[in-house]
Amino acid sequence: MKVPTIQLAVLISGSGTTLQNLIDRIGDGSLDARIAVVIASRSGILGIERAKSAGLRCEVVGRGDDLSRDVFRICDEAKVELVCMAGWLSLLEVPTRYHGKVMNIHPALLPEFGGKGMYGRRVHQAVLDRGCKRSGCTVHFVDQTYDTGPIILQRECPVLEGDTAETLGRRVFEEEKIAYPEAIRLFQEKRLRLVGGRVETRGK
Repeated sequence: MKVPTIQLAVLISGSGTTLQNLIDRIGDGSLDARIAVVIASRSGILGIERAKSAGLRCEVVGRGDDLSRDVFRICDEAKVELVCMAGWLSLLEVPTRYHGKVMNIHPALLPEFGGKGMYGRRVHQAVLDRGCKRSGCTVHFVDQTYDTGPIILQRECPVLEGDTAETLGRRVFEEEKIAYPEAIRLFQEKRLRLVGGRVETRGK
């Protein structure tokens, strides 16, 4: 039996490459989802232009004490089922009604190379500086701190001799393009269950 199309909110703070990946996967039919709203943490970013080009509703929220309240008020109004952080850099206080309904993708294999200030190029450079032989990405549920929520799935890629943060970042992003839609599909099919701070994935 076909599962219903899932309604998403996508949260962005920058260029919107992860947003574009979700738009593309929806467009090619490999992800049965609708982006009901895009929420940006600041104006004047490329991600907003990507949203507008795709004909998506886009809201900009200001930083401050009301940030979390404003984000989830917009999500409520849009009747979203899942909130997807896509390069969102601000810490949110996730209300109880959204526990287990907010995902993030991080460009490293958590719990390594996570935490405040670890995003984008900084992550890949830290991986190289440590001399790691593998990197990858992690999709996880969001809790009340940076990058510590229960892990849903991970994908790996090699770190190659001569890699720079940019070349490694491009390779990791190719894994992100697969991982995030897959995690959304698992949620959509109700195959994810939170048990004692861990995520269990049920079979079809």
